[in-house]
Amino acid sequence: MTSEGYCGVCAQAAAEAAPPPGRAMVDGRPAWLRSPVGLGRAAAVLLGVVIATDVYSLWAGTVMQDVLGKLVGGEYGADIEREAENADALYANTGIAQTAALLATCVVFLVWFHRVRVNAEVFEPYIHRKKRGWTVWGWFVPVVNLWFPRRIAVDVWDASAARAVPPHDMMPPDPAAERGSHRLVNVWWTLWVANLFAGRWATRSYMKAEEADEIKAAVANMMFTDALDIAAAVFAVVFVLRLTRMQDTKARTGPDPARQAVPFPAP
Repeated sequence: MTSEGYCGVCAQAAAEAAPPPGRAMVDGRPAWLRSPVGLGRAAAVLLGVVIATDVYSLWAGTVMQDVLGKLVGGEYGADIEREAENADALYANTGIAQTAALLATCVVFLVWFHRVRVNAEVFEPYIHRKKRGWTVWGWFVPVVNLWFPRRIAVDVWDASAARAVPPHDMMPPDPAAERGSHRLVNVWWTLWVANLFAGRWATRSYMKAEEADEIKAAVANMMFTDALDIAAAVFAVVFVLRLTRMQDTKARTGPDPARQAVPFPAP
C-alpha cells in the first residue's frame, strides 16, 4: 500500500495515466505550462503607453477647454480661430494615439490572458467555470463581456494561488477555503466597466455637440473618462504583474511541499 492508500498495481496505473509534469488534460483538451513573464511585462509596458496617451489627451483637453472658454465668452477674430483649429487638430491626434495604443495593448493583453488561463488549468483543472474559448471571446460578446472576463480572471487567480490537486486525486478541493482576496481583481474590473459605460456616454455627447458651450461640456466628459481610464489601467498593470509573479513563483517553487516543482519550460 502507498501512503495515499493505493495498492501497488493501482499506484502504477495512476502514474501511467497521469499527464507528464507541466501538462494536464481539461475537458479533453491539453493544457501545458508556458511562462507568462515576457507577455506580462509587455502587457504592463503597453498599459503604461495607454496611460501616457490618456495624460496627453487630458493636456490636449485643457488646451481645448481654454479656447472654447474664450469662444463661449464672446471672443472672436483670426487669432482665436487659429487657436481653435490648432486645438481641434491636437485633440484629434490624441484620439488617434489613444486608439493605436489601445489596439496594441488589447492584442498583447489577450494573448497573456489566454496563456495564464492555460497555465491555471495545469495548476488546478477543476475550478474553472467557463470554457477556455471565453478567455478571448468573452471580451467581445455583448452583455456577457460585463462579467465573463472577471469570472475567468478570478478562477485563474484562485488556481494560481491554491494548492494543486495531485494527478491521482479525483476529488476537487474547496477553492473558497484556499483562495486569496479578490479585491484587486474587483477594483480593476469595476473601474474597467465604469470606464466602458462612461466612454460610450462621453463619445456620444461629443459627437452630438455643435455649439461652443456644448463642445466644452462634451470635452469635459471626455476628460473624465480619460482620468477613469488611467485609474483602470494602473490597476490593470498591478493585476497583470501580480498574477504573472504568482504563476512564475508557483511553477518554480511548487504548489505544495508534497508535489515536485515544475518550472516553466525554456522558451
